[in-house]
Amino acid sequence: MIQDYSILARIIDLLFNIVYFALVARVILSWVPHDPFHPVINLISQITDPVLRPFQRIIPPLGGFDLSTIFAFFALEIGRSLVLRIFF
Repeated sequence: MIQDYSILARIIDLLFNIVYFALVARVILSWVPHDPFHPVINLISQITDPVLRPFQRIIPPLGGFDLSTIFAFFALEIGRSLVLRIFF
């Protein structure tokens, strides 16, 4: 039974890591020209948009810089910590 919780905790942690690395990829892609219709770019957008949109609605770009990603990173870490502490 304890091992089942360990596996579930690893899966949840993996999902948070996937979103985290997708956000990192999106930040890097924002610095270089890319094809927005490429399937990989589209997948990254599909993963990160639900995380970024709430912050983009609240936090306007400052001087051309989108700070919503920074807040999304903080929220992901807080969310990961809370989920793992509550359930495990």
